[in-house]
Amino acid sequence: MLPVIRRTNDSWLPDIFNDFFDNSWMERPTYTAPAINVMETEKEYDVELAAPGLDKEDFKVHVDEENNLHIEMEKKSENKEEKKNGRYLRREFSYEKFQQTLLLPDDVDADKIEAKVEKGVLSVRLPKKEKIQKTEAIKHIAIK
Repeated sequence: MLPVIRRTNDSWLPDIFNDFFDNSWMERPTYTAPAINVMETEKEYDVELAAPGLDKEDFKVHVDEENNLHIEMEKKSENKEEKKNGRYLRREFSYEKFQQTLLLPDDVDADKIEAKVEKGVLSVRLPKKEKIQKTEAIKHIAIK
């Protein structure tokens, strides 16, 4: 007969491990997606993405063949402190990656999209296509 194991919490780790890993000197990482604002004006759409501490080299922005705007962000960093007696006192690796895909409206001129990073904000300008005045709906055909 197999023993019955009952869990009193949702964690599969014993409480001693929870006490060890969940303390002030070993913080758990928190992951959040950057905030995005999208604004429409008469002539364009403006997309803003919060990106504090990132440079233009950390971003890739492109439009795919299905008219989707892809914004990718990737930041790698490594902080090292000196070793003593062959043991690390502290060593941290940091890696952040984010990707957002937005379906472009039909009225966006994909050839004129511009992006820039300034003061911790990635701004993507999506100009609208110039509206072409419709020609006369009725076309008169000369009779010969």
